Amino acid sequence: MHATIRWNGGASFTGTSGSGHDVIMDGPPDHGGQNAGARPMEMVLMGLGGCSAFDVMSILQKARQDVTDCVAEMTAERADAVPAVFTHIHLHFVVTGRNLKENQVQRAVSLSAEKYCSASIMLEKGGVKITHDYEIRDPVASA
Repeated sequence: MHATIRWNGGASFTGTSGSGHDVIMDGPPDHGGQNAGARPMEMVLMGLGGCSAFDVMSILQKARQDVTDCVAEMTAERADAVPAVFTHIHLHFVVTGRNLKENQVQRAVSLSAEKYCSASIMLEKGGVKITHDYEIRDPVASA
């Protein structure tokens, strides 16, 4: 895996992934930025959410669950001291679909957390407490 970060001036950077995709990162105005992109620590949080949501959806699709939407909402707490590392992250999955089996959704969330999500497992090994929960919605009731 490979990535490149290029400084754009001020507190703005462009990250380019090895697969050729660009992401803008920027700081707040009080730190020399223009608020034109996500903060680097927000990128870490979104990466964790993306990794876990990818796993959850893959597992549910293999279980032939009729998922119509999946949203991972993350909240994080950071240390008050520098470095302001994450101390606790909570992932809340909102899984919408037709006739979803709760045991399948619970299994998918657990397998992602305990076995498959590299980002989650890496952060936990670094001392971050990561918790998960989920809710299941019916697409008709959600409309």
